[in-house]
Amino acid sequence: MSATDGEDAAILAVAGAPKVRRRRLRSMLLALMAQYTIVTMLVGLTVAGILRYVVTPQIVAKFEAIEAALKRLPGP
Repeated sequence: MSATDGEDAAILAVAGAPKVRRRRLRSMLLALMAQYTIVTMLVGLTVAGILRYVVTPQIVAKFEAIEAALKRLPGP
């Protein structure tokens, strides 16, 4: 029976090692996903801010200029 106990202990020792590696891998992947999420949110908010405060007023100004030019044209 002592040979069986030794084999069981060896199997348990080998089986325990991948769990630690999986936990470490899981925590590393969680950290990377958290970083990715934060960076994605920051980039998205930056792009939204640029579109809102820089691009949109330029587009509105162009349409207003076109509208003013069309009003100055002689009617049919």
